[in-house]
Amino acid sequence: MQSKFYQPDEHRAEKVRKLFATIARRYDLLNDVMTLGFHRHWKHRLVELAGQPRDVLDLCCGTGDIALRFTGRVVGVDFTEEMLRVAKTRNSGTGVPPVRKTEQPDSRARRPCHLLWLRADALRLPFPDSAFDVVAVGYGLRNLADIERGLCEIYRVLRPGGKLLSLDFGKPELVWLRKAYFAHLRFHLPLMGRWSCGDADAYSYILASLEAYPAQRGIKTLMEQIGYRDCGFEEFVGGTMAINFGRKLG
Repeated sequence: MQSKFYQPDEHRAEKVRKLFATIARRYDLLNDVMTLGFHRHWKHRLVELAGQPRDVLDLCCGTGDIALRFTGRVVGVDFTEEMLRVAKTRNSGTGVPPVRKTEQPDSRARRPCHLLWLRADALRLPFPDSAFDVVAVGYGLRNLADIERGLCEIYRVLRPGGKLLSLDFGKPELVWLRKAYFAHLRFHLPLMGRWSCGDADAYSYILASLEAYPAQRGIKTLMEQIGYRDCGFEEFVGGTMAINFGRKLG
């Protein structure tokens, strides 16, 4: 699927930034609509897999939904200023959605003891080597202009033994399910784009980027080639969503 926001060239980063600037105000609502609220469970699982890290980097943090679920010291990084504005509003307590009945009871009760929002490029992080125990990425790895370079940069800022956890759209291994899933995205995402911001391309971007994305199995292989250890993934809804994980050699 084509989208004016997806260009696999040197202009990709700027196109992605414009896309997320366009949808920032409705991003959380659209996540609830698109996943029927299940994204909350997947994010809760990501935080569970992280354990109890002291220093966390939430990379491509968007509106801060994952960052706000951690305790400890958390830095939320995104390169879209409009997304960070929403994150700061949520952190102030004025924009935090209520706990849903289907959510884990502690998923909103916990808050970071120290939280910093920072605008920066995921491919050129402004942090020293070995700065974080965990790097979490929610629906962001797929959007990087150079995924391998991004994974290398994450590896650099992880401490020895530190974890990378990345939640993103996946590709089901079953051929019939993948075809049905992609057909669903091809039909419904343009409708969401028109509804949310009057532009069908705003959400057709997801399928365009997913078609080029190596997804859970390809990311696992790429992580292993870079040097991550104990790599794997957890799948949800038949592999349509997945959390990739791995450790820096310690």
